[in-house]
Amino acid sequence: MRPLQALGLSMTAEAAYLALVEHGSLAPVELAGRLARAGSPAEEVQHAVTELTDIGLVSHTGDTLTAQPPRAVLEAMAERRAREARLAYESAALLSRFWLDHTSGSNYIEVVDTSHSPGAIQQRVHNEAVAEVRALSIGPVGGGERAPEVDTDALDALVRGVAYRVVYSADILQEPKALEAAHACVDRGEQARVFPDIPMNLLLCDDRLAVLSVVAPDRAGHHSVVVQPSGLLDGLIGVFESYWRVAVPLPRACEPAEGWVSPTNEARQLLGYLSAGLTDESIARELGVSERTVTRRIARLQEVLGAQTRFQLGVQASRQGWL
Repeated sequence: MRPLQALGLSMTAEAAYLALVEHGSLAPVELAGRLARAGSPAEEVQHAVTELTDIGLVSHTGDTLTAQPPRAVLEAMAERRAREARLAYESAALLSRFWLDHTSGSNYIEVVDTSHSPGAIQQRVHNEAVAEVRALSIGPVGGGERAPEVDTDALDALVRGVAYRVVYSADILQEPKALEAAHACVDRGEQARVFPDIPMNLLLCDDRLAVLSVVAPDRAGHHSVVVQPSGLLDGLIGVFESYWRVAVPLPRACEPAEGWVSPTNEARQLLGYLSAGLTDESIARELGVSERTVTRRIARLQEVLGAQTRFQLGVQASRQGWL
C-alpha cells in the first residue's frame, strides 16, 4: 500500500505520516529517530515533514507534529487536481485551434520530433492508458548497440490492470535478448503474438490515441506521429486487429526443446520447402509423392509440434532448430 507515494509524495513523507498516525503526536526529533531506524536520513525527514505540512496532512504546533485526518485534505487535493486537469484539456484545445489557424495541417495529426527522447511519447501511452494498450512491434532492426530491455512503464501499467496485446515481428524469435524481454512482459500478463514482416511500430492507447514511430530514411532523426480520434485512428485500430487475428501466439519461454521428437531428413526437407513458399502441388512434385501425401505429412508435423496453422508450424520448427 503506497497511497501517498501514488499522489507524488516521497516514500519518507508517507512513512512519517503513517508513523504519526500509529504512534500519535511526536516531536520532530522523535519522529526523525523512529524513521532513522528504518533508514531515512534526518535531512530527508525534515523535507518529508515540509511536504506533509504544505498539503495539510500534518500540523506543527510548538514542538509537536500531529497527523490530521486524511479524507478532507485528500479530497480537496483531488478536486484541485481535477480542476487543473480540466484547465489543461481546455488549454490544449485552445492552443490547438490557434496552432491550426497559423499553420497548415490536420487537427487530428501531430508530428513530434523525438530525436532526443524517443521514449517520451511511448511513456505517455503507457502512463495514460486506462483499459488497454495494443501494439505492433517491428522488434530489433540491427545495427544498435543497446540491447532490448523490458519497458518498465509497460510493466507498471500491467500492474495497474491495463491489458496489453502485442504483435511482434517474427524476427524476435531469432533475437534471444528481445525474446527474453517479451517473455518477461508475458509473464506479467501481456498477450503476445508473432507475425512475419510487421511494417511499423504502432502503439494504441485505448481507443483515443495512436502513436506511430518513424525513423528518418537517413537515420538522422526520429519522429513520432500522434493520431487523435478520427477516421485515421479507426483505420489504425483496424490494422492492428487484422494482424492480431492472423498472428500466432508467441512460443512460451518454458517450452523445452529436448522433449520434442527429432525430425527426419524427410521432415526437414518438407519444412524447407514450406518455408520457401512452395505450394503443396510443387512440394509433391519435388518429393515424388501425391499432393494428398504432402497434406497428410504437414498435418502430422503440426500435430507433433502443436501448431494450429502452417505459419505456427514454421515458428515452432524454427524455435526447435528444425530449419
